[in-house]
Amino acid sequence: MAATPSNMLELGTIAPNFTLFDTVSGKNLSLQDLKSEKATVIMFICNHCPYVIHINEELVKLANEYQAQGVSFIAISSNDVENYPQDAPEKMKEVAETSGYPFPYLYDETQEVAKAYLAACTPDFYLFDKDLKCVYRGQLDDSRPKSGIPVTGKDLRAAIDAVLSDGAILANQRPSLGCNIKWRG
Repeated sequence: MAATPSNMLELGTIAPNFTLFDTVSGKNLSLQDLKSEKATVIMFICNHCPYVIHINEELVKLANEYQAQGVSFIAISSNDVENYPQDAPEKMKEVAETSGYPFPYLYDETQEVAKAYLAACTPDFYLFDKDLKCVYRGQLDDSRPKSGIPVTGKDLRAAIDAVLSDGAILANQRPSLGCNIKWRG
């Protein structure tokens, strides 16, 4: 498990559009279908990554809390499922249901969406404002597996709170750290 940091997409970048298969509903869903008029969180995750497993409970809590305030959450897995079959769509659906994901869990089979977002690791978080401009990219918080630091979601929470209150973009944005996305070939 090599720790890989985020690439840190340039702030102000407009969210690249996509249409992907939602493993939970069985439908193809687009960014336009899922975006919010307030803020949209896009996160690249996967089933088997210990960094994602470490924060799963907080992701569900955070999404439930902020979806009630009109924030949209979208999870995407872009891993190569030939070499990592535990990340296959049917397994994604199982994890989403078992974990109680209150958000769609989309499968990026071609890996083109991960490339468009410059996603590098799982988890990798992006927050877009009402105009789908990137206002935050980076970590959930300082917690990592075996770090002893509690998972609070403080960094992403602060960014969402700033967008919801029309506050300034947070200056101190730290890259996420996790398993590298499992690229094909």
